[in-house]
Amino acid sequence: MSRIGKSPITLPAGVEVKVDGTLVTVKGPKGTLSRNISKDLTVNIENNVVTVVNNSTSKEANVKHGLYRQLINNMVVGVSEGYKKTLIINGVGYKAIMKGSDVELGLGYSHPILVKAEEGITLSCEKNSVTVSGIDKEQVGQFAARIRDLRPVEPYHAYGVYYSDEVVRRKEIKSGKK
Repeated sequence: MSRIGKSPITLPAGVEVKVDGTLVTVKGPKGTLSRNISKDLTVNIENNVVTVVNNSTSKEANVKHGLYRQLINNMVVGVSEGYKKTLIINGVGYKAIMKGSDVELGLGYSHPILVKAEEGITLSCEKNSVTVSGIDKEQVGQFAARIRDLRPVEPYHAYGVYYSDEVVRRKEIKSGKK
C-alpha cells in the first residue's frame, strides 16, 4: 500500500474539490484545474479533507494511488498559492527584456530569442532573471525547462541559463601539457 497515497489532503480556505466519476475538479482563488484519475481509485471529501482510496490490489493500482494523490495535492496548492520557478541568466551580454507579456532573451546567439507566454503562464523578468509562474505545476516546470534548454549552462564559466536553486558544478580550467 502506498504511504503517500494514504495521507490525507487538507483543503485551505476558499478551495473546493468536486468529483464527477473519474474527473476531479479543484477550484480556488487563483483558478480552476481538473484531471481524470484512474478507475481503480475513489476520491472521498469529508470536512475539508480529501482522501484517495485504492479499490484494487494490483501493483499498478498501488503505484497510481500515490501518484494521483500527489497530483490532486499539487492542484490544491496551485489554485490556492500557485507555483513559480526562477531562472538565472549568466553570461557576458546575456539579458532578458519584457516585450508585452512575452520575454526577449539575448543569449549570445546572433539573434534575440522571443519566448511567448502560454495560456496559464505569467512571465516576469529583471536584469538577469526570468520568473515563470502559474497554477499548474507541470506546465510551469515544463515551460521553465524549455527556457533553460535554449542555452544550457557550461561548466567552466557557468555561462547559460539555470534554475535559481540549481547547483552548477564548475570544472577546473583546462590546462595544457607541461
